[in-house]
Amino acid sequence: MPRFQAACALMLAGALALGGCKLVKTEDEQRQAAAGAFNPDRLVADIWDAKVIPYLDGRAGAFQKVSALTATDLGAAAEKYGHKEKQGNAPWTFAAKIDGVIVGVETKSRAAYVDVDVDGDGKADVRVSIGPAIRGTALRDSLAFVNFNEFKNQIEWAQYGKSFNTHVNGALLEKLPRDGLTGKKIKATGAYPLPAKGQLPQFVPATITVGG
Repeated sequence: MPRFQAACALMLAGALALGGCKLVKTEDEQRQAAAGAFNPDRLVADIWDAKVIPYLDGRAGAFQKVSALTATDLGAAAEKYGHKEKQGNAPWTFAAKIDGVIVGVETKSRAAYVDVDVDGDGKADVRVSIGPAIRGTALRDSLAFVNFNEFKNQIEWAQYGKSFNTHVNGALLEKLPRDGLTGKKIKATGAYPLPAKGQLPQFVPATITVGG
């Protein structure tokens, strides 16, 4: 009996000791966990040249045509140029190409923009974001090949949308000039959400050239 009691005591002590232990991941396990962690910037970078730019280039119409069609037949415009995420109350977002002249500039704000005349009447028809801060998630929302259900939750989905803005700013917008922009020609391909009546469309470029 004493031997049995001693054995039980040892087993109990071992169990208590094990229960107090904290398992520590090896360096390899930590690296694997980090590699598999959600990284929206990497996800965007991986598809930007291969999928995002070709998709927008093929889907986009001339801004004048897109805006005119949305005003007269929203359903037809949505089918031809638009996309709307099925989850939630996201607005229609349209892919378009801009070819015009800069008639207004705001570069003092971090959410800088230029106002562009595309029909030659000297008045702004569309507002183009030039960063570094970009409002909204128009680029993400214009893509039919990504959707909310691919993400764990709303937070990841929002971070993914923000990463499109971060990517285009780092790749293109931060290299744009900030002085003497008025009167320069501008070409861009990108997307914009359907604006409220009387408001300028808020266009986010995926490609852009200023001044030729």
